Amino acid sequence: MTIEFVCWKCAAALTDLPRTLGRHDTCPACRAELYVCRMCEFHDPGVSNGCREPIADWVNDKERANFCGYFKIRTNAHRPRDEAAGAAARARLEALFGEDGETEGDTAAGAGAHSEADLAREQLERLFGSKDPDTP
Repeated sequence: MTIEFVCWKCAAALTDLPRTLGRHDTCPACRAELYVCRMCEFHDPGVSNGCREPIADWVNDKERANFCGYFKIRTNAHRPRDEAAGAAARARLEALFGEDGETEGDTAAGAGAHSEADLAREQLERLFGSKDPDTP
């Protein structure tokens, strides 16, 4: 049984590459750098430093090639995006703010009424007068 490695970004099979990746190796399909934290066995976003190797140096961008000496290629590096979660989040935002970005206060029922900020400003101007020289 052979172990098949795939690109962390596009899931293309990396059969023609050596098992010891170099810093400049890239995916033949998408040209993504492969000597990256996301392709490493120790990569774990749930732990401090994003790495289970306790003495590894901090790497700021986990998707760019780096010089880590603890790099060990892993087989399950590709994590497909969860499109259903993104669609559900968009649906919740549209329900909250409306499809065209209108808030509940901006709908037809509240279009003629002033917002709280406008009412507060009017009260302040009545109390202290207007700072704008063009306004009486």
